[in-house]
Amino acid sequence: MDPETRRPEIIRVTPLQQMLASGTGAILTSLIVTPLDVVKIRLQAQNNPLPKGKCFVYSNGLMDHLCVCEEGGNKLWYKKPGNFQGTLDAFLKIIRNEGIKSLWSGLPPTLVMAVPATVIYFTCYDQLTALLRSKLGENKTCIPIVAGIVARFGAVTVISPLELIRTKMQSKKFSYMELHRFVSKKVSEDGWISLWRGWASTVLRDVPFSAMYWYNYEILKKWLCEKSGLYEPTFMINFTSGALSGSFAAVVTLPFDVVKTQKQTQLWTYESHKISVPLHMSTWVIMKNIVAKNGFSGLFSGLIPRLIKIAPACAIMISTYEFGKAFFQKQNVRRQQY
Repeated sequence: MDPETRRPEIIRVTPLQQMLASGTGAILTSLIVTPLDVVKIRLQAQNNPLPKGKCFVYSNGLMDHLCVCEEGGNKLWYKKPGNFQGTLDAFLKIIRNEGIKSLWSGLPPTLVMAVPATVIYFTCYDQLTALLRSKLGENKTCIPIVAGIVARFGAVTVISPLELIRTKMQSKKFSYMELHRFVSKKVSEDGWISLWRGWASTVLRDVPFSAMYWYNYEILKKWLCEKSGLYEPTFMINFTSGALSGSFAAVVTLPFDVVKTQKQTQLWTYESHKISVPLHMSTWVIMKNIVAKNGFSGLFSGLIPRLIKIAPACAIMISTYEFGKAFFQKQNVRRQQY
């Protein structure tokens, strides 16, 4: 392929258009996937009521967020009584008794982190893929792995301190002045690195997930196109490739997800009760403790709920993103013609 025909291939969608496509995909994904998690949290809170100071993990399909249980009786969305008999019953009762909006309880504050993180991640991935393809050639199988790893590293590193601050604001109801004081105090006492606490366990889960996800996604997409006799993937090909590659990556990285959740909640419990964090809080020590207590299967607890959440989230996000890019590409081609 000569440079004349290859150049439009690389610049066909601008970074701003990639950001708009990924931002739209992120919002749509969170709107579709969040109700599943809200219902799950409501069912869990019904069986095991959440006391003040206890934390739980809230997922909007894009990111997991640590939420701290506040005082507020039955006014708080996760403490409202429901008498649910199961998942479907919970959906119907929440809509009937509290209104359909209740299915997205707690979503807006998490979107402030999740949408920018997703935009950074997807835009970086596409930019790096284009760069590597121009340098190494179109068909190098290592390109999605390298681009996925670097893009995820970047997104996690940017968002980690912001997520720590968001959790603090939610639990303490800080004003911005108090928040500034808290960050300054933390930096002066423990150094800048303390703002990235929990970064390592997030990276251990998200970076391998990202590498496997993109590698399998690109291979599946190519294979499905060949089987269908198509040059460009359809919406359904992108959707199927996203769901399957996301499911595979979710199963393989589940032990790191179990460890990350436990580490996050333990760290928060120690901090909120002003207990000094023990030295044996490393990922590998927590992993060994889980295996000693629950056996090897303990590392794969919560597999079905994770798949139910991740498969549709990956499918919706990638197919919406690819659809958005295809839309902008057509606009750009039309603009060049006139």
